[in-house]
Amino acid sequence: MSIVVNGLAVAPPGDPRVSLLDHLRETLHLTGTKKGCNQGACGACTVLVDGERILSCLALAVQYDGRDITTIEGLAEGDALHPLQAAFIEHDGFQCGYCTPGQICSAIGMAAEAKRGVPSHVSADLGGAVTLTREEVQERMSGNLCRCGAHNGIIDAILETVA
Repeated sequence: MSIVVNGLAVAPPGDPRVSLLDHLRETLHLTGTKKGCNQGACGACTVLVDGERILSCLALAVQYDGRDITTIEGLAEGDALHPLQAAFIEHDGFQCGYCTPGQICSAIGMAAEAKRGVPSHVSADLGGAVTLTREEVQERMSGNLCRCGAHNGIIDAILETVA
């Protein structure tokens, strides 16, 4: 049994009760993923599993045997930032930076959902293509909270990069 994290196979935790978030942070020392509310309400712990966004605080690590997990550390290629990471810097999409890893992972997952045609609450056409307007992105990112007020920069960075 192994979990693939940022392209590397790693052992699951010995205790099946360990959350994916705690396994990433405490065992694998990938501290980019943040523990915010630990209740699935803030989005700070968002990671990608097989390209889909999940809240790692609500997931047990052992559930992800053989699955491909990408954390914020796995997005950059060498010294080259992921385009969305660079856009966050350019648009001041962070202040304290605590929510930034979850925001970025969530935005990448959100873009994939939109590309697949998954509608949101504000989508005009429930069966067609999704256009990522500002309102659409705001709705889709509403599960990721920023308490510092960098919301406009976050949305601008997402619109420039993935919309």
